[in-house]
Amino acid sequence: MVAVSDKDLLSWYLITVKLKETVEASLENTPRSIGSPRPPQQQQQQPQPSELPQVGGINGEIEKHEFVQSQANITRESEWMISIRENLEHARRHELTSSWSKLCIYRVPHILRELVDHKAYIPQVVSLGPYYHGRRALRKMEPHKWRGLRCMLNRTHQDINLYLDSMKELEEKARACYEQPVSLCSDKFVEIMVLDGCFVLELFRGVEKGFPALGYDKNDPVFGARVTMHSIQRDMIMLENQIPLFVLDRLLSLQLDKPDQKRFVSRLALEFLDPLIPTETLTVSDRNKPKSSLSHVDFAFHPLPDQEALHCLDVFRNSLLLKRAPPAPEIWFKREPPTNTVADKRQQRLVHCAIDLKNAGIKFEERQTHRFCDIEFENGVLKIPRLLVHDGTKPLFFNLVAFEQCHPYCTKNITSYLTFMDNFINSAEDVAYLHSHGIIAHWLENDTEVANLFNKICQEVVFDRDHSYLLKLHKDVKEHYDKRWHHWLTMLKYKYFNSPWAVISFIAAVLLLSLTSLQSFYGVYGYYRPSS
Repeated sequence: MVAVSDKDLLSWYLITVKLKETVEASLENTPRSIGSPRPPQQQQQQPQPSELPQVGGINGEIEKHEFVQSQANITRESEWMISIRENLEHARRHELTSSWSKLCIYRVPHILRELVDHKAYIPQVVSLGPYYHGRRALRKMEPHKWRGLRCMLNRTHQDINLYLDSMKELEEKARACYEQPVSLCSDKFVEIMVLDGCFVLELFRGVEKGFPALGYDKNDPVFGARVTMHSIQRDMIMLENQIPLFVLDRLLSLQLDKPDQKRFVSRLALEFLDPLIPTETLTVSDRNKPKSSLSHVDFAFHPLPDQEALHCLDVFRNSLLLKRAPPAPEIWFKREPPTNTVADKRQQRLVHCAIDLKNAGIKFEERQTHRFCDIEFENGVLKIPRLLVHDGTKPLFFNLVAFEQCHPYCTKNITSYLTFMDNFINSAEDVAYLHSHGIIAHWLENDTEVANLFNKICQEVVFDRDHSYLLKLHKDVKEHYDKRWHHWLTMLKYKYFNSPWAVISFIAAVLLLSLTSLQSFYGVYGYYRPSS
């Protein structure tokens, strides 16, 4: 046993009391948990890092770290909630300022853009509207736009303020037509609408009257140049490169000093874009005539008699459709979506390819019409209008399909037609067969390239086969194909009667068989009933 004096006991007692006071003081300065009430004097100001409890030892360091961590969590939670509230407020303002019913100029969906060369959706020569304004590759056309605007003002003896002020009135309506928010300021947006719109109208009127009649030199590098004009026509049917048609209506009304020129603008647009129509129906004598003398049926046809057209691509699309009362547009959000409205190639397979249909006894004939969608099937004969496929056909079809996929207020007739042709064409052999019957003519490198074009054009598209305008034709063709005796007759025709010599051989064989049968009959008959 070790003896402990009274002095030592007193020292240990004082040390214990001092430690107890130190621990109680540190507990009072420790930060409270979130949500616990604070004393009144501590609610006004939070302790700063310099005011952290100065406690020595390991316990003091742990308490300091916990305090810093809790403050960081509070800061992060505040920033997160602020971000969420800002996004909700942005969505509210966007919903208030958006008019979904006016949208008509869309950005091509990424899933469609991935399928083909991006050039099929991007203008190569001229930008129209805000989407591609200022792109470096398209800046060379800007000085020519200003030349066209100056020529128009000199010809009409008008002031530019007349057009700017008038377009200011349409600015909000024009902005609502674009799917992607336009970040341009008001003055710049109005400038683009006037400059690009007048440039388009100068092209339209130049094709109608002749560019020299409008004051342009016959050797002008843009106005009247065939090569440049073809590239501009191609760019003008790009979905992302459109100007609202009511903007062109207003600008033309100001030029002519005549209001309500909607039908005239549509007619001018159709005449300008006429070379892009993928049909061959004009005779050689017609092609030698000047454009202004052609009384093409489309020129007198207003594609939207009961409603306002949207833009040049919409006008051109409606001119390609059947000249009949169009079916009601598919408003997908007003009804239950059908189960087969999916991007499924198995459900889009509605008819067999051309070679299979030929083997089933179906005949193909060219139908004489300028509307390439007008297809008929009667008495085993499939009549299809002639289709011309060239370099401009690819962007035309891809942009028409993209517009029908994006715009819920239009029918899907172009998509239905192209899906039908995709079913027809599986390989170069199908293309060659259709070409031999005058249904497809192309300027591409080979038949395989044409087959690849149609096989890609309707991939990943939403297509409702039950609402196709060709639904009855699909059923009639399938019913004819499913009859087996059609296959047998066709096989007999192509296998045994594929040449005149085969027919002669077959007749001779039948005749010989008949004579042999008669000889055998009379031999047997004479044996049992000999002559008296």
